[in-house]
Amino acid sequence: QVQLVESGGGLVQAGDSLRLSCAASGRTFTSHVMGWFRQAPGKEREFVAAISSSGSPTVYANSMKGRFTISRDNANNLVFLQMNNLQPEDTAVYFCAAGDARGNTRLVLTTTRGYSYWGQGTQVTVSP
Repeated sequence: QVQLVESGGGLVQAGDSLRLSCAASGRTFTSHVMGWFRQAPGKEREFVAAISSSGSPTVYANSMKGRFTISRDNANNLVFLQMNNLQPEDTAVYFCAAGDARGNTRLVLTTTRGYSYWGQGTQVTVSP
């Protein structure tokens, strides 16, 4: 069982940066792929970024490449999403998720089906 709690969201202006954090409970954090997803009002939840249990590789949705960076701190059960040059279209609730790496330290998961555990989400609002 993994419990996830996101933090770091807020209201920013276009061009600003935010760093989201996700704190995970449980002793099996290092055996999980971690991912970030987001969901805007009236839209489906979409993939943002993922990181393998070992920390490499990472993978990003095309629209986030070059602006967002996912990282993890396995010693402290933390996952981060650094978001730079935020735009109004990035406004959404951002969710942290954990999926079983099934012993593959290089596995990354890009669909919601791969993840078993989800946080409650943190709101990110970007004004023009």
